[in-house]
Amino acid sequence: MRILDLITPKDLSRVAKLQMLARQVVEGLCSGRHRSPHKGFSVEFKEHRPYVRGDELRDIDWKVFAKSDRLYIREFEEDTNLRCTLVVDRSGSMRYRGDRSQGRSKYEYAQQLAASLAYLMLGQQDTVGLITFDDDLREQLPPRSRPSHLRALLTALALDGSKRETDLGGVFRKIASKLGRRGLVIIISDAMGDTGSISRSLAHIRSSKHEVLFFQILDPDEVDFPFSGRIQFKDLEQADNEHTVEAVSIREAYLKRLGDHEAKLRDACLKNKVDLVRLTTDRPFAEALHEYLALRRRLR
Repeated sequence: MRILDLITPKDLSRVAKLQMLARQVVEGLCSGRHRSPHKGFSVEFKEHRPYVRGDELRDIDWKVFAKSDRLYIREFEEDTNLRCTLVVDRSGSMRYRGDRSQGRSKYEYAQQLAASLAYLMLGQQDTVGLITFDDDLREQLPPRSRPSHLRALLTALALDGSKRETDLGGVFRKIASKLGRRGLVIIISDAMGDTGSISRSLAHIRSSKHEVLFFQILDPDEVDFPFSGRIQFKDLEQADNEHTVEAVSIREAYLKRLGDHEAKLRDACLKNKVDLVRLTTDRPFAEALHEYLALRRRLR
């Protein structure tokens, strides 16, 4: 069935917008292949070694033979594809949109970041898959490296977020069983969950030798709590849960709890050797890609 039969023109325009935006963000970024320690048959020469019986004749360096009358095999450094899975949070808390976020909710920011990462990696022939989640796993696309795979990834990312709650620890444990052979797992979430459960789940993912990069997406309002006066707070994951409070009376307690949560999250990531990058939705996410590339260079 054609994509036109599956989604509306509005959906298609959102996909096109994601693709265009991803292309603009990635344009000009310096990206490189992910070097493998194994020897293969690529375009970059590594070294010569003596010919032994059974080697392919086509791999003999005949120019060296003409000069030395000895048979040598040309070896190359293999350029390997990175196997990456994007894990994107679409739960209710990701729907928050403050006044300083350039009109973007946390989920829209996550969509755009994930689209840009997918565009970047597919452009360098990496293999990219996608899992979205709220209280359970939702869209699941296995890693592929075909350029046409980008449309499938963007179509899945363009779907609206949900109003459901999520248990990050429980969801991450489910995700761990879906990942297959070792690769890079990029989590994009606000990380609003029990840090103990998150830590145990990250340990489970890391036990399979996956590298993990965690982009934590927050709205500036969540970071500095700029509210004043009497204000109504509504739970984005539970429709009937809302409270009107005097903002100044809870600001100090809120900031302390947030600080404690952030410290525990950092400790969980440090303990499990997970790279944590905190982003706020007022920050250009092209900067996030620069951070990703810097981390990849460090990991190589």
